[in-house]
Amino acid sequence: MDVDRLLPTPEAADLIALTREIADKELSPRVNEHEAAETYPEGLFTTLGEAGLLGLAYPEEYGGGGQPYEVYLQVLEELAARWAAVAVATSVHTLACHPLHTFGTPEQKERWLPAMLEGRTIGGYSLSEPQAGSDAAALSCKAELQDDGGAYRVTGTKAWITHGGKADFYALFARTAPGSHGISCFLAPGATEGLSFGAPERKMGLQAVPTTSAYWDGALLDADRRIGEEGQGLQIAFSALDSGRLGIAACATGLAQAALDAAVDYANERTTFGRRIVDHQGLGFLLADMAAAVDAARATYLDAARRRDLGRPFSRQASAAKLIATDTAMKVTTDAVQVLGGYGYTRDFPVERYMREAKIMQIFEGTNQIQRLVISRGLAR
Repeated sequence: MDVDRLLPTPEAADLIALTREIADKELSPRVNEHEAAETYPEGLFTTLGEAGLLGLAYPEEYGGGGQPYEVYLQVLEELAARWAAVAVATSVHTLACHPLHTFGTPEQKERWLPAMLEGRTIGGYSLSEPQAGSDAAALSCKAELQDDGGAYRVTGTKAWITHGGKADFYALFARTAPGSHGISCFLAPGATEGLSFGAPERKMGLQAVPTTSAYWDGALLDADRRIGEEGQGLQIAFSALDSGRLGIAACATGLAQAALDAAVDYANERTTFGRRIVDHQGLGFLLADMAAAVDAARATYLDAARRRDLGRPFSRQASAAKLIATDTAMKVTTDAVQVLGGYGYTRDFPVERYMREAKIMQIFEGTNQIQRLVISRGLAR
């Protein structure tokens, strides 16, 4: 993958070059082994953190990279083109840092944020529950303030946690009072007594990074680990998800680009009837449509990111980017399998994995049906 990127500064161009170097050295040689064996890449996120790639969108004063969101997302796309699971986990880590950065007190940020942004601690996002996915307001995991006011006792089950059981901290959303305004946000340590994790889900793709349920069995969280005010949790969660959807859009675009590259390489090498298959008009037009779709997906997420960077509303554009990019990834990866024919259906080539990985991107961070709901409500307003 060598996308010709329009970057705002020479520093950003250097950052993309560094990302490509690290991705080619650390991700590409390991992805097939770990995805096939469903084993976690120990130490890899430490490497990304030491390179400064895990806090790019946050201020330098707290250890972040101080980069515009449009640059961070293009870094994420480069990672996704080599290893989608790692890119998704990087996006989730960035998402998990958002509550503390945006709603935390100065004391909380000074205490915890540098380690998070420097990649010394890795985060997960714990919002969903078995009965509360798209309907986040229906969550039932409870956080009860103890009589002395010094701690919350957390009881309940959370679901679909990327990096579950491996992360050092979780942005946890739990109920502190009845109703939609009774949900609060916490910065929960991964090593909390009374917190345990289920076996990793048996997934279609993204198998190297676990997705698990979490079981809170009366675990105590110090009261100073509440982020924001009591009852502010859904506001915090939804403000983070707008940005998180852009992260998934970038991951989906990177995955689609990888599939396109694989298809083009194969089409230039494979011959039928005495000609390269890329020279047959029917296949050439299919590749052209794939390339146009990838370009459109990239342009859509970059438009939303630039609105975010300018401080303008971007919620509708984020939903549109997530919808378009993930549908594009599903279509382009499926077409890449078709280009390779029977070989595309084997594990000797990566396109079958790309197709499996693309499906979940239409589901998490809000299903694409939810994105259509967000967009339509925005139009109604």
